[in-house]
Amino acid sequence: MSKTKVVVRAHPGIHASNEQTILLSESIVRRWRIPTNRPIQLRCGSIKLKVKVIATPARGELRISYNLAQHCGLSQPITLRLAYKAASQTIRIGPVIGVMLNRITNTPGRRFGIITAFCRELTDACRNEGALVYFFTPDDIRSTQNTIDGWTMGPPEYHASFPIPDVIYNRLPSRKLDNEQGLQQFLKSAKSQWQTSVFNEKYLDKTEVFQALRHHTESIRYLPESHSCQNLAQLKSMCTKYRVVFLKPITGSLGKGILRISRTQSGYQVASSAVVGVTKQEYTSFNALAAAISGKLKSGKFQIQQGLNLIKVGGKPVDFRALVQKNISNRWKITSIVARTAGINRFVSNIAQGGTVGSVGGTVGKSNLNGNKNGVSARLHKAALTIASGIETKIPYHFGELGIDLALDQDGRIWLLEVNSKPSKNDSSTLSQSAIRPSVKQVVQYARYLASL
Repeated sequence: MSKTKVVVRAHPGIHASNEQTILLSESIVRRWRIPTNRPIQLRCGSIKLKVKVIATPARGELRISYNLAQHCGLSQPITLRLAYKAASQTIRIGPVIGVMLNRITNTPGRRFGIITAFCRELTDACRNEGALVYFFTPDDIRSTQNTIDGWTMGPPEYHASFPIPDVIYNRLPSRKLDNEQGLQQFLKSAKSQWQTSVFNEKYLDKTEVFQALRHHTESIRYLPESHSCQNLAQLKSMCTKYRVVFLKPITGSLGKGILRISRTQSGYQVASSAVVGVTKQEYTSFNALAAAISGKLKSGKFQIQQGLNLIKVGGKPVDFRALVQKNISNRWKITSIVARTAGINRFVSNIAQGGTVGSVGGTVGKSNLNGNKNGVSARLHKAALTIASGIETKIPYHFGELGIDLALDQDGRIWLLEVNSKPSKNDSSTLSQSAIRPSVKQVVQYARYLASL
């Protein structure tokens, strides 16, 4: 397959009566031996039609009718990738990338809420890479048509009907929305009818991850003992085995709702994590502890996990967040790893609860890690890539990026804490108003790989 970049523009010289004619740069037509004496197929996302190609002296251009541009959701000239497959005599332009969000507002400049800056950054990255990106919600899907209503960031912003995309990037923040029957039917149809790729297909819950990785030989070494908490007898067994255990909501995020249960000389202490702070309660026996938290256990699903003796800086526990993404060659790649230090009197490191971010080397260097502090970064890289491979191998869904939370105990052993299949893209994480972050470029390049463009 031959590939290049072209500027796609609507051309007034192509009248409505000749809308199935396209003008393509003569140099491309000659180099790729594209037929001009018979119709060939043009495809843009789900839009497919037979067209006649006319060679034009204009370099690096594809000119189409206004009507066809409207069908493709193109309101202005745009640089896209163009590929020609001689075997099927098909020209493709794109890739068309659809980003699925839960909500789009009517506020110009802030239509995408707290991820507006990320959406703008993604749009800029698509412009640089030669891709069309639009944003839509499940409510914008029309099951009887091969188009989706959506928004682009422009400039200017505009609302239009777009082809069903080559690639859907799922940014829905809700498990309930992910599992909605109508949405799942649409995604199944898009995959089968239009060969659409969908990545970040679902949320991963904590128990699902650990159960899967127990069957991945290379990942087992990183797994603390963890179980879905089924009953109080199981909790008692873990509390007897370990001095500290954690109860984590299986579908929780931002460190909210986590309980740290510590065995003390006088009984047990339960520390509860919330955005407003940590509360502690003492119990003289396990029965007293069980009576106090049994209602909480009945109201939701929890994972029980072995407590770890994490490294600390200034008495505050440290863990690590690795962002692992698929690249343009379909390989897992470490985009970044940062150290996260918990806030004062906190036992979780989430930024929402007062945690701070620093470099791996600088943070480890200041920590109470026993022994050699060199080589930690390389070992964290290896662990994150191994775990990403395990997720891909053992969980039958399509993921393009993973936020992998790792820990390092004071003896230097690396542990997995949890895996997030939809890492945060909130505006607060945008480091620069001008530069496009590598993590955003990687999303577009992986979409290009999936679309073969």
